[in-house]
Amino acid sequence: MLLSDHYSRFHVSERLLLTGHSHQAWPDVSFDAQQRAWLDAAELVDEKWGRAAEQADQVREGFRRLLADRSGDIALGQNTHELVTRLLSALPLAERPRLVTTDGEFHTIRRQIDRLGEAGLAIVKVTARPADSLTERLAAVVDDRTACVLVSSVLFETAEIVPALDVIARACDRAGAVLLVDAYHHLNVVPFDITALGLDGAFVTGGGYKYCQLGEGNAFLRVPAGCQLRPVLTGWFSEFDALEQQAGDGRVEYGRGAARFAGATYDPASHYRGAAVFAFHVAQGLTVPRLRAISRAQVGLLKSRFESLDLDPEIVHVEPVADDRRGGFLALRCARAGELAAALRARGVLTDFRGSLLRLGPAPYLSDAQLRQAIDVLGELVKPKV
Repeated sequence: MLLSDHYSRFHVSERLLLTGHSHQAWPDVSFDAQQRAWLDAAELVDEKWGRAAEQADQVREGFRRLLADRSGDIALGQNTHELVTRLLSALPLAERPRLVTTDGEFHTIRRQIDRLGEAGLAIVKVTARPADSLTERLAAVVDDRTACVLVSSVLFETAEIVPALDVIARACDRAGAVLLVDAYHHLNVVPFDITALGLDGAFVTGGGYKYCQLGEGNAFLRVPAGCQLRPVLTGWFSEFDALEQQAGDGRVEYGRGAARFAGATYDPASHYRGAAVFAFHVAQGLTVPRLRAISRAQVGLLKSRFESLDLDPEIVHVEPVADDRRGGFLALRCARAGELAAALRARGVLTDFRGSLLRLGPAPYLSDAQLRQAIDVLGELVKPKV
């Protein structure tokens, strides 16, 4: 049985889905899991939350496995924005009114940080590229007024893996600043080991919408051991762990560990789906090293096939990234990337773009023949008519 057979409801064998860096197909087991969430609600009504908690625990364990995390805890949320804003709300911004980030962050961070800058916080943005020196340049601007450094481990526009994250982690530790790493474009396509990367003391965020195949509603925030932060944006689910008791001084009480960042009532169907998909990956032997090998082979095929077209580099070319430093997709620099993406879609090839970058993201259920066909269509669209 081919892997693609397990994704029959998404018709992956019949479509050229090169959007695997943005939204991978869900395996069929997720459909059954989503139905089970509905049936549990029908059977148990308001007592469904015990079963929902079991699914959530399995999702937490799945993310913990992908992080190779042996010391932290996992808070879950519907999206990374709600988790990032809870973390930001916990920072001592009155005493440390300075945030350090890069100009290469995804919109979740980029937009919120820009708005906080309008509200009066000092925002320092370091140029993301060259990525080789990014963490050193970030470390150089961290000071004792810095509340948090926010940086991606893989750049979302180019798929470039950011090296030496331990450099900025140590700088944050020395200055007493919080470090938040956005690993969304890292998890389940590039191996991530939180200790090996020197990030035991860092917060890490990401989710299931992309390479994890979990779909919406499956975001996480990794919380380092011993965290005592008190988010201003706080949901009543945090009181479960605190046994709903208020502190003796009348302050709002928080749960332990990741429960400090808990929200409130949510749709648990996402966790049913996520737990089923994580279990499916384990059953199919889709470990991160295997997925990395598949991804590198597929991205390499896309790159070599594209280069064989011998197209005018002034029109479109591969964004230069070392092969071993490229994450889960191929970025092509093209002045009219949006027009090319639309033309490809009209021909049945689904891609996306960010500015002048056309992004081609394979997935493990696609065949080499499908990848070659997609690039050949691109070539037909770009080559001048004679």
